[in-house]
Amino acid sequence: GVVYNYSEAGVCRDEHGWEQSVSLINQWHHYLEQFSSTDMWDPQRYEEHKHNCYTYALTFINCLLVTQGKRQLTKTVFTEKFVLPRTRRASRYITLYQEISHKSFNIVDSSHREDNSYV
Repeated sequence: GVVYNYSEAGVCRDEHGWEQSVSLINQWHHYLEQFSSTDMWDPQRYEEHKHNCYTYALTFINCLLVTQGKRQLTKTVFTEKFVLPRTRRASRYITLYQEISHKSFNIVDSSHREDNSYV
């Protein structure tokens, strides 16, 4: 799919970088396209601490919530409910991956083996 991000260069659309993105339901892609084309996300407005990719994502999510008649999220609630849990999960995965790689372990999916006997 397409990945959207906001930086000093403005709103960028890339075909990679999904590992640092928010996944959207297909029906919301046209909302994201419209949202991204507003003057609000002009590169001259970018400010590292106040008007950045985080505020871009949060503002878009809040726009979707409004269209659904739901309450908007504050930065604190968004961070506590969505960002931190996913960051913790990613951190655990990265730690596990590094330990497995460092200690030369190999994980084999036994469902692909002809027989399930152990040698």
